[in-house]
Formats: sequence, C-alpha cells, structure tokens
Amino acid sequence: MSGILEGALLPFQLPFMQYAFATTLVIALPMALISCFLVLKGWSLMGDAVSHAVLPGIVAAYMAGLPLSLGAFAAGLFCALSAGFIRANSRIKEDTVLGIVFSGMFGIGLVLYVWIRPDVHLDHILFGDMLGLSPGDVLTTALIALAATAFTYGRHKDLLLHAFDRQHASAIGLPVNLLHYGLLVVLSLTIVGALKAVGIILSVALLIAPGSIAFLVTRRFGPMMAVAVAAALFSSIAGIYLSFFLDSAPAPTIVLIMSGLFVAAFLRSTLIARRANRIEAA
Repeated sequence: MSGILEGALLPFQLPFMQYAFATTLVIALPMALISCFLVLKGWSLMGDAVSHAVLPGIVAAYMAGLPLSLGAFAAGLFCALSAGFIRANSRIKEDTVLGIVFSGMFGIGLVLYVWIRPDVHLDHILFGDMLGLSPGDVLTTALIALAATAFTYGRHKDLLLHAFDRQHASAIGLPVNLLHYGLLVVLSLTIVGALKAVGIILSVALLIAPGSIAFLVTRRFGPMMAVAVAAALFSSIAGIYLSFFLDSAPAPTIVLIMSGLFVAAFLRSTLIARRANRIEAA
C-alpha cells in the first residue's frame, strides 16, 4: 500500500515536475480570467491570432540576440493593434482581418525560422517545453501572471461593461480606449508568459476553453470567472499528473482534459434546456 502511495505522489516530488506544475498553475489563472472576456466579446479568434503572430517576433529576437519573450510580446502586440487599426479604417470584418494578419505573420515567422535555422527547436516554440522549465522560467511567468491578473480582475467590472456596451461605458466616463488596448496588451503579455510552458499552438486552448466551459455552466459573470479558473487549474494539474504516467506530452494532455470538460458542460446544458422545454410544453 505504501509503495502505491509513493508511486502516486512521485510526480510531485521530482523538481522538473514541480516547475511544470508551478508555471502552468500561475499562468492558468490570468488566462482563465481573460478567457471569460474573450468569449463574451466574441474575441476568441483574437487569442488565436496573437498566439500565432508571436513567431516572427521570437525569431527576430533570436537574430538580434534579445530575450525571446521580448520579441514575442512585441509581435503579439503589433498583431493586435494592427488588426484593430485595419478594422477601424476599412469595411473588412474583424474575423477576416484577424485571419489575414495572423496567417501572414505566422508565415513570415516560418520563413525566417527556416532561413536562419536557430538552435531553438520549432517544436518547443509551437508546443512548449513544460518539462524543461527552470526556476527562472517559473519566476518570469509568475511576475507576468501577477500583472495580468491584477489588471484583469482589478478592472473586471469595467471590462465587463465595455464588453457588452462600449457606448454606455464611454457615456458614463469609463476610459474605453484604455480598457480596449489594455486588454490587448494583457492578452499579448499572458501569451508570452505561457509560451515556454505550452507553446504557441496550445495556448489558444487555455485562452478559449475555460471561458467557454464557464459560459455553458453559469449565467452570472462572477461565478463564470470562478468556474473558468477552476476548470483551468483542474485541467492543468490533472493533465501534467496524467502525462507522467501515460508518458505523453503535458500540454496536449491538459488540452484533452479541457476538451472533455467542455463536452461534459455542453451535454449538461443541452439536457437542462431539453428538460426545461418539456416542462414548458407540459
């Protein structure tokens, strides 16, 4: 019995697993909070766009000998701001603009990557290197997560009003431009924080799934944030833990668990809706 217990607790005793748990948990909190606003605003594609758009910034920073996170943040912010500028100055719809901008920047990043052939493996950029994290990575991610959480939760009421009615928010004196671009900056910063752990591709799931799950479970924003955070934290812990025993990559395992939670939430909401319809019909 003691041997089984020791085996079950082994993932929590290994340093590289501890770093993976710590980094993923701290970044899951702001990503879950931001996810709620992205879902409510219909900005899910924005998270996808910024995630893909950081690649050319990473490669450019590598070429210039700068920190990769600095290049990723600059590229992500450029993508978000340029998409907003094009949308405001043309008849093209926002989803079309985002598709053009992020695919173009991702293409530039791939061309630059193949051209210079950096020492950083492309798999680590796209899918993260969760089991190769260092204490410095944990600290950097924690600082980013703290800043992102402070802005998102500290201004969540203003951001909520801005998400539903921008004109009303402006009429009562809220700084709508600050809220708009502040959320974009925090989105870019959070993706940079998640880059080392889960990579470009899988960070999209952490920016969409928690809010989507919570949206199906509750109709109030306070509980929505709580459910989104709980879903993100549970998926992170369970995904990393199971990946150790399944000998699988942690980040995709986290995403699979989140997908399972979404399916469960969808089935639950569907059953509740059908039961309510039958009661009304009776």
